[in-house]
Amino acid sequence: MEASCLELALEGERLCKAGDFKGGTAFFEAAVQVGTEDLKTLSAIYSQLGNAYFYLKEYGKALEYHRHDLTLARTIGDRIGEGKASGNLGNTLKVLGRYDEAAVCCQRHLDISQEQGDKVGEARALYNIGNVFHAKGKQQLWGCSQEPGDLPSDVRDTLQRATAFYEMNLSLVKELGDRAAQGRAFGNLGNTHYLLGNFVEAIKFHRERLSIAKEFGDKAAERRAYSNLGNALIFLGQFTSATEYYRKTLQLSRQLKDQVMEAQACYSLGNTYTLLQQYDRAIDYHLKHLLIAQELNDRVGEGRACWSLGNAYVSLGNHRQALHYARKHLDISREIGDRNGELTARMNVEQLMEALGVKEGDLSPCGSEFEMQGKCYHSFCYSNDSFAEHEPLDNQRAAPDESPSWCSLQPLIPFFLSLLCSVQKLGRDPSDEDCFFDLLSKFQSSRMDDQRCHLDEGANGQDAGGSSRDSTLNDMLASLLTSPQTEELFDLIASSQSRRLDDQRVSVGNLPGLRITHNNLGHLCADPDPQEPSDDFFNMLIKCQSSRIDDQRCSPPEGGPRAPTVPDEDFFSLIQRVQAKRMDEQRVQLPSDNQGESDQQDNDESAVGDSS
Repeated sequence: MEASCLELALEGERLCKAGDFKGGTAFFEAAVQVGTEDLKTLSAIYSQLGNAYFYLKEYGKALEYHRHDLTLARTIGDRIGEGKASGNLGNTLKVLGRYDEAAVCCQRHLDISQEQGDKVGEARALYNIGNVFHAKGKQQLWGCSQEPGDLPSDVRDTLQRATAFYEMNLSLVKELGDRAAQGRAFGNLGNTHYLLGNFVEAIKFHRERLSIAKEFGDKAAERRAYSNLGNALIFLGQFTSATEYYRKTLQLSRQLKDQVMEAQACYSLGNTYTLLQQYDRAIDYHLKHLLIAQELNDRVGEGRACWSLGNAYVSLGNHRQALHYARKHLDISREIGDRNGELTARMNVEQLMEALGVKEGDLSPCGSEFEMQGKCYHSFCYSNDSFAEHEPLDNQRAAPDESPSWCSLQPLIPFFLSLLCSVQKLGRDPSDEDCFFDLLSKFQSSRMDDQRCHLDEGANGQDAGGSSRDSTLNDMLASLLTSPQTEELFDLIASSQSRRLDDQRVSVGNLPGLRITHNNLGHLCADPDPQEPSDDFFNMLIKCQSSRIDDQRCSPPEGGPRAPTVPDEDFFSLIQRVQAKRMDEQRVQLPSDNQGESDQQDNDESAVGDSS
């Protein structure tokens, strides 16, 4: 027996709730194929399909179905549904980097929620608008050379607007008694204050976030809070306290079996112990990071680990081992096309060879030795867990609607930060959909055409091949202009343009899965809710259309591939400026051949081994 549309949709919803979004979309698509005359059910299917495709990162399809949902909601006069569809469109546009358009959609969701007295919808809209400005501010920070907190005015303004919306969201969810939403608000307030350089405030909010995460047993949120607390403490110079939070981050990552986060925690610990000049412990964690990067085939991460290990071994006076890792860093940089990394690695290799008194021909290939070290270290890494003395901590997993925190970036040691690496920025996913603006053009095209009045005379030299209708119209217009009966002119224009106006009206016949019957025909033919969006709304849309032009510009050459086991590179420049003086003081002076080992040991306390 053939399943009904509703039965298929319910199964798709069950699968999505279980985390099987691919299976869920298959059932939802099947439900659309079967079709239904129930407009509310079809709207819900569109919304669920859009959300499922969003989680599958198929943003083009997500936009398509959220657009269908918005069309149908407006057609049947469902204001709450229209608000939710606008919010979903905003979230999808945000992920695609179309922040101005996203802000307009989310603002529409907020306006409708306030109009309808929907407090829950209002709180979610406030949170989503904060997310949009938060993400926009982080994007603006790429390539920013200022110190933490010393931001360009446009970036500061964007982040302050995000903070304001998060604060309004926090106030409302407190009123609603929604503790989970309070936790998300606290976390994002900590993140925005961190980006603004308000590290004390950031710590206060992240501690609130940590408390609520423990209250709900949300181990993913707990891990993020520990990591963010460690990052803020690094900027306050409290390195020892930062290591405690990073160690808890590492434990939770292992419990969650999240190798990427485990590698980043090891990376952070290695760098922090280097700041504390505890080089043996730093090497231990950098080796663990290296092992995971190899397992995940993260060549960029391997290069960073080799770089860090080389510098740490220089600080310990073990130049032969440092040379081994410097050569490996050079090989990887060449392989991945990292020009800055290659130049730095080549300089390190030359300096170390000079210190050791060896030449290129004296060196054997480092590949086999390197692989053997990685295999030998594998057993050590898992048989000697340095965190066994701590009580096990729980895991954490990102809440579905909590934006990933840029503040999860881990700190890098000063010598590591001296190189300004070009890292590939997150590109926008291509989409052939015109999204919200196609829909708006359908709604509003008539407003534009109603105001047109095209008056051409024969002297303007039109082609003889022009349509006879246009020629007749021009002749009639010329005679009518001299007549006092101007109403006839407007009647004529309306008549001649009626076909164009009808062609441009929104059509619900194109909605997939819609069965038009006598039961729903009245809803589809009736005018939608007469409360049209205000002119301010459309003025905002006109302004943000400029971003669509920018989307089509040729992008500048991108950097090398990103490293999942290494934090984002824009964190480097922040630390670099904070630690600039310490970097210069801690540069390693490589010994010449006639220097004794005792002389080198005297430098171990302060040498960090920067090579820029």
